Amino acid sequence: MELKDFLDHLNNGNAVTGGGAVHLFMHRVSQEALKITSEINGSYHEPEELRRLFSKLIGKEVDESFALFPPFYTDCGKNITIGKNVFINMGCKFQDQGGIFIGDGTLIGHNVVLATLNHAMSPEERSTMIPAPIHIGENVWIGANATILSGVTIGDGAIIAAGAVVTKDVPKNTIVAGVPARVMREIDEEENV
Repeated sequence: MELKDFLDHLNNGNAVTGGGAVHLFMHRVSQEALKITSEINGSYHEPEELRRLFSKLIGKEVDESFALFPPFYTDCGKNITIGKNVFINMGCKFQDQGGIFIGDGTLIGHNVVLATLNHAMSPEERSTMIPAPIHIGENVWIGANATILSGVTIGDGAIIAAGAVVTKDVPKNTIVAGVPARVMREIDEEENV
């Protein structure tokens, strides 16, 4: 199996059967991600070097406006797409097998978890994983310790409050909070400048 075949399988929403060929390939991809994240997290790097390492991790160049404050964790890395002027703060964990797409101008706070895999409900099939992407729009602000679950789309300009657990799509220009997260209010035009 090649990386492209692996990503096509995941991006088509196909399940990953525990112990199957795709699952075994996923573990090989994880080893590379663990190696690169160890390098990212192991010592100080200038911003240019962090961008180089992060680009290597995700397999595509990030824009020179991208900024990361380590540590950063992922067990895949190859299914992350980052826009311009994106900032990722310390301690974030991206489980990106299902695909993570982050729009321009997005700010991601400390210890945010983006989880794109779910497990089968049946105990007999619990090792089967079901991928679904997370799409984050432009100019989104995700507060510290928030968790975004698989299959969620966050609209442009939205704010995810610290500690929120987002299980459903978030409309653009709204503030969501709570567990599970719910819309608290819309962001009015005066705030949205």
